[in-house]
Amino acid sequence: MITVEDMIAFSGLSRDEVLAIAGHEHLPEPAACALAEYLMKQEHGSERIREMIVDDIQAAQERGDTDHVRTLLHVLRHFVREHPECLPISGEKPEIT
Repeated sequence: MITVEDMIAFSGLSRDEVLAIAGHEHLPEPAACALAEYLMKQEHGSERIREMIVDDIQAAQERGDTDHVRTLLHVLRHFVREHPECLPISGEKPEIT
């Protein structure tokens, strides 16, 4: 039987990155794993995942949930470090307020 941990490993992302996708898309973990794996195979999929994490950070800021903001900032840093192709080519930095 395939476990959620196996699915996360197949996605190529960390558990926290998958959880960020799950939260953003309102999906259970297994579905978020499948979406993550699909997006990572798409030409601009890593950019879409970065946008999801940034959206989640902004939503947490609006709610005043500073603990979740901190967690998501760590998730974003890790994702960008592991997937630098997700950054805009023009040198623009993702907006994180």
